[in-house]
Formats: sequence, structure tokens, C-alpha cells
Amino acid sequence: MIEYARQRLAADPSILFVRRVVTRAAVASAEDHVSMDPADFAAAEASGAFAVCWDAHGLRYAIPASALAHVRTGGIAVINGSRTALPALQETFGRMLTIHVSVRSEILAARLAARGRESASEILQRLQRANIEMPGAGAVLQIDNSSDLRTAGERFLDALRSPPTGSHGLMEL
Repeated sequence: MIEYARQRLAADPSILFVRRVVTRAAVASAEDHVSMDPADFAAAEASGAFAVCWDAHGLRYAIPASALAHVRTGGIAVINGSRTALPALQETFGRMLTIHVSVRSEILAARLAARGRESASEILQRLQRANIEMPGAGAVLQIDNSSDLRTAGERFLDALRSPPTGSHGLMEL
């Protein structure tokens, strides 16, 4: 969905599609991210290069400080985050709209299996976490991505084009 929106809003400088930093090697089947080894990640974190950092799935994740700078100048930052990072994102970015993307369990299981990054037990764990609470989420918009990408993508675009008053850090989960 992020790539769907990125392609359609490429000419709008007010919307920044943030590439998060991950301690995972770049692979074609993964999201577009900045890969960083753990030592370089720790050094970047210590130097203040990141607005928010968190741990998930045995990896370190970060949102670059440039995203916060963009928001502070009135722009919208589209962030692929994590439920565990919601409180820190809310504290750092202030008012935000959390876009909770849901998918029917059987479809999510098939999509996770197709990407080939998780074992069957890891997929089961992700399915169990799919509907947990989201403390610190701020305003939440639910988008069902169980059918075609265009349907969910257009709802996502609508949210980006007309965010709720005062929302500026948008997050897709």
C-alpha cells in the first residue's frame, strides 16, 4: 500500500515516504529500506541520526531524524512502523494518524508464507499478534487489505490527501 501511494503522490513534496532503517540485508522480497549492520546502527543511534528506534522480530528498526524535520516544517511523513513503537512515535511526532491495515488471517498467512522470510511457527506467532491492542496509537483509521490492492490503496490515498486536522505523522502497520 505504501508503494501504491508513493507512485501516485511522487510529485507532492509535502508528503515524505520514509525509508526506515533496518538491521537486515536488502532483499528484493522485503520493503524498500535502508540496510545497516548492527554496529553501524548503534553508532548512528548514538549520534542522533534517528528520531525513533525499536526492536522487533530479532532486528533493530529506526525512523531517520529527517522525517521529524519534515513534519516540523508542516509536511506529512508516511512511516511503516510497529505496534511496539507506537508510544515512542506518538511522543516524538505528536499528533498522528495510525493507519491499521488488517487482513483476514488465511490471506495474511498465505502472504507471509509467499515472502519466505518466516518459518511456519513464526507465521503463527505473527497471526496471533495481528489483532493485539495498540496503546499510544492516537487516532486510528482501519483499512482492510484482504482484497485487491487498489481498493485498500485508494482508502490510504484518501487519508493522505485529507488527514484529520492536526495529524501529521501518518503510519501504516
